[in-house]
Amino acid sequence: MDNVRPELILPAGTLEKLQFACAYGADAVYAGMPRFSLRARTNSFTQEQLAEGIEYAHERGVKVYVTLNIFARNTRIASSLDALRALIPLKPDAIVMSDPGLIMLARQEFPDIVLHLSTQANTMNWAAVQFWKTQGIQRIILPRELSIAEIKEIHAQIPDMELEVFVHGAMCISYSGRCLLSSYLAHREANLGVCTNSCRWKFKVWEGRRAYALEEAERSGELFPIEEDEHGTYILNSKDLCAIGYLQDLWEAGVSRMKVEGRTKSVYYLAHIGRAYRRAIDRMLQGQSVDAAVFDDIHATANRGLMAGFLIQLPEEVRQNYELGHSFYSRYQFGGIVRTYHPAERLAEIEVKNQLRPEDKVEFVSPQSVVSQTLTAMYDLNRQPISAAHGGAENILIAAEHELAPFTLLRIPIAP
Repeated sequence: MDNVRPELILPAGTLEKLQFACAYGADAVYAGMPRFSLRARTNSFTQEQLAEGIEYAHERGVKVYVTLNIFARNTRIASSLDALRALIPLKPDAIVMSDPGLIMLARQEFPDIVLHLSTQANTMNWAAVQFWKTQGIQRIILPRELSIAEIKEIHAQIPDMELEVFVHGAMCISYSGRCLLSSYLAHREANLGVCTNSCRWKFKVWEGRRAYALEEAERSGELFPIEEDEHGTYILNSKDLCAIGYLQDLWEAGVSRMKVEGRTKSVYYLAHIGRAYRRAIDRMLQGQSVDAAVFDDIHATANRGLMAGFLIQLPEEVRQNYELGHSFYSRYQFGGIVRTYHPAERLAEIEVKNQLRPEDKVEFVSPQSVVSQTLTAMYDLNRQPISAAHGGAENILIAAEHELAPFTLLRIPIAP
């Protein structure tokens, strides 16, 4: 286990995202079926698309892990098992589960199934890892709440268990998704994949004579009492996880699988973060440190502020974002997706995501390179000149100075 090459696992919330993940450096992807994985609200995979995605990934040497990781109520046990029966013929490389009862039933019906334990199971210590090993689990996806030192001890105690850790993405304010806030405020349960991220909403603090209360911006007059213990009161909005500087420490601690959160994020996020961690891992294996290009890709994406999570000791004020409840771009903005390149005309068809105008300075990002140019000519699809293009409208054509590879994206530098 100690010499296992690190596996980079990227999110695949749709078939297109799976394809982008394969292009931008994934060793494996994770995807799920609606209703039975924890991204039900934004997961558009159908059975046919998942089958196509698994075949596409396998043709490129990329593994596919399929999530079936809800904690099922009685009414969902039968349908969960039906979903599993439909998945097995598609030949995913593993099924990610969390419910002990479903795991037991899955192993009874499919004794040779490869099972990974979801982070939802909150496996916090080596004894729990040992228990799950006896249940036939072959990989533990550890919760984000563990430190590198704790992970190292788990590996030392159970060295033959594969350990997977999230290295980048959103942090939940609760123990790895075990939160009732969305269910309480919006009647959408996080455990069923329809979390509304209520912890990110805007709240006002009211001070009374003996207590404090929160009022959500869209629920005027509804006050939610808050309490304080000896450790203080924590107001709900974590910064995002970024462990790009701790990959060597995690690898040496026994983490052989490094995972990026973000099945609901855009292909722009997926491409940049995939590029960054692919480059960082490859440089680590060559004995080199993380370089500036890695951080340029990291900061090209929107975030709520970045920190190392619970992997190291950090002051509480560093972990939380007390000012903004939304992500923000710092260096670049998503300009569009290159859908087709016409070499004879040196024109690229762009699916526009944010406003573009002639004279804009842009960068084309591909799995292998970043190329800069100034936009000169822009046309509609009938080859008629245009002076501006807006996100969500029809695709456009732009004059491209360089040949553009498949899966190329366009980004717009933000003036400092």
